[in-house]
Amino acid sequence: MTSARHPADRRGPLPARAEVVVVGGGALGASVAFHLAEDGVDVLLLEADELASGSSGKPIGGVRAQFSDPANVDLGNRSLELYEDFANRPGADIGLQQPGYLFLLPGADDVALFEESVAMQNERGVASRMLGHDAVRRLNPYVDADRYAGAAYAARDGFAHPKAVVEGYAAGAEWHGATIRTHVTVTDVEARGDDVVAVWTNHGRVRTDAVVLCAGAWTRDVAAKAGLDLPVDPYRRQIGFTPRLETAPPRIPFTIDYGSTFYFHNAEPGCLLLGIADPATPVAFERTYDPGWLPLLRGAIGACAPELVDVPVTRGWAGLYEMTPDHNALIGEATGVPGRVLYAAGFSGHGFLQAPAVGEAVRDLYAGRTPRTDVSGFSADRFATAGPTLPITGQTTTSPGRRGPEANII
Repeated sequence: MTSARHPADRRGPLPARAEVVVVGGGALGASVAFHLAEDGVDVLLLEADELASGSSGKPIGGVRAQFSDPANVDLGNRSLELYEDFANRPGADIGLQQPGYLFLLPGADDVALFEESVAMQNERGVASRMLGHDAVRRLNPYVDADRYAGAAYAARDGFAHPKAVVEGYAAGAEWHGATIRTHVTVTDVEARGDDVVAVWTNHGRVRTDAVVLCAGAWTRDVAAKAGLDLPVDPYRRQIGFTPRLETAPPRIPFTIDYGSTFYFHNAEPGCLLLGIADPATPVAFERTYDPGWLPLLRGAIGACAPELVDVPVTRGWAGLYEMTPDHNALIGEATGVPGRVLYAAGFSGHGFLQAPAVGEAVRDLYAGRTPRTDVSGFSADRFATAGPTLPITGQTTTSPGRRGPEANII
């Protein structure tokens, strides 16, 4: 069992050298650091703020394996396995709950699309299934089931607490010998000839052989310091919380209206979490909660779950999605730049749920092994060679206004 360190313990001097420097202390960076350290690599993780202060700071994060392409299904499914074993390895309580994910499908075309995805998911070991109206009502009595043409559900999916996951991986990495330093900003990546030789920071220089970029919404800027173009843009996403309701909510799945992107599920005892993606959100590093989104949220609630349309929203939270042009992750080792620069970023809303499997994959890429989960389709080279809309093999591409079952709507 790992034990957490006090934040002050992570603000000491930088080591003179580390075999690998991981940039970013969110779920992805912490997972990468843990898996590398467990594999015997000398790791230094650098975070510009506190751990989980960026996209991984959200109070609750969904975990699922329901996607429309094999690559994302495999990452989600493997990550579920690792989250289920998190209490043993690395050793922490992450508040994992598995009430399932319920996708509500407005039209017949949506049902047909999800039927294809469910068949593919079943072939890959995911026990998802299509549901009728009566089953939807039993799972979530708030939903106006008659307005939907159908639904898809996987009982193993659910949610957990991202901050607990980050701290669990960080403490586990430290137990295996990694060093973690917070409030350290990377200012440059130094290369000589064909090799990366050092990372420069606001606290000095660290010699290294390799860099792994896991800086979330800030990845584009950090990547540029290594001579790499990673197309990642920040978009604000907001969630709201009800107070403790007079009639305690039943246990419901993580429920998503596929048409509007509205979603809701249980939060603290007696409370619900509510969210929706605002299609008018601009590209910006804006993390201030704005109650001006509530009319959009109310409209979606009224259409999906009329009983909740007047429920009070007493507090909210805003964070950043790290979006790529095709809404799929960037995972791989850079080409065309000096030395070894690896990356895991741009997850477009599902970085937390895929973080465990991605940490394994980056560990194996660094070691020269074939990853257990195939991530070759996530290489950033897809944008350089075929334009920004090239899908991963088997992927259903989507526009910002219409997202597939792999969608980054939460």
